[in-house]
Amino acid sequence: MNDVVIVGAGPCGLAAAISARRAGLDTLVFDAECIVSSITQYPTYATFFSTAEKLSLGGLPFVTAGEKPSRRDALAYYRAVVRHFDIPVRQYERVTRIERCDGAFVVRTNRRGIEHATDARAVIVATGYWGSPNRLGVPGEDLAHVTHAYHEGHYAFQQNAVVVGGGNSAAEAALDLWRAGARVTLVHFGPTFDKKIKPWVLPDFANRVAEGSITAIWNNRVVEIGPENVILRSTDGSASAIPADHVFLMTGFAPSVDLLRQVGVTIDSATGIPRHDPTTLETDVPGVFIAGVVNAGYDANKVFIENGRFHGDQIVAKLLGKPAPAPAKISRDLDS
Repeated sequence: MNDVVIVGAGPCGLAAAISARRAGLDTLVFDAECIVSSITQYPTYATFFSTAEKLSLGGLPFVTAGEKPSRRDALAYYRAVVRHFDIPVRQYERVTRIERCDGAFVVRTNRRGIEHATDARAVIVATGYWGSPNRLGVPGEDLAHVTHAYHEGHYAFQQNAVVVGGGNSAAEAALDLWRAGARVTLVHFGPTFDKKIKPWVLPDFANRVAEGSITAIWNNRVVEIGPENVILRSTDGSASAIPADHVFLMTGFAPSVDLLRQVGVTIDSATGIPRHDPTTLETDVPGVFIAGVVNAGYDANKVFIENGRFHGDQIVAKLLGKPAPAPAKISRDLDS
């Protein structure tokens, strides 16, 4: 019987594991992929907007040569975290179900087709959002040349690349593709970018459109993706087709709450937020807690590594019967 089983080995799940192990709790972490798998999906040459200090866990220094850590820096740091704190992580073992049993839980997992069952007194769900993109729900979305992740533009050199979305990820992907020599078209259903677009990205993109380097098509939705083109429908009802060798659906992600729903946690239909105590992070199923971005529901911009890394302290305080520390308040400016 483990004291705590944590579902998800992202930064917030690892932080919760550190808090639990420091409290002397028998702890086990499962992840369907590798540790911090969401960061592996970042663009290859991505740099964080936060400083290394705000991304550090458990007081272990995160030392980088520059002010802002890179994707590669972060992957190396979080590997060091697992080693330093000796966190027991079972990678590539997907949690398929959480069941209540005599005041405790049975966590059912699958690794390469082999089923396992693990007992736990409490469960922390820290599954993040990367595995559940906001899908368009159109024909062709699952074709091989269509992706919800963006790594780098080299693959689309001298190819027709269509970027769908109106946020930072879409704008930055379009710019990176253009720099890599792709023929880029950005499509968005709105009349312009979303309000939270980074102020230093917007003029760069606008200049590329003005000079004809990037094509922007506003007020259009993708209605179908074919092997060689994308079909659009504008707000006035007219249809058009544009060539597409690569399609990047930069439409964001939403946390998966399937495991929570299975175990009986109430999910708010409007916000996607699991019902929970914001101080202890315990859901309306006693013994089941949430950590990380799953707390934010559909608005993933409310929880980041910077504040989600403290969720474990709140949860462990509840498990030990101690007063919970005040929830961390992080002001994440666009230029930080």
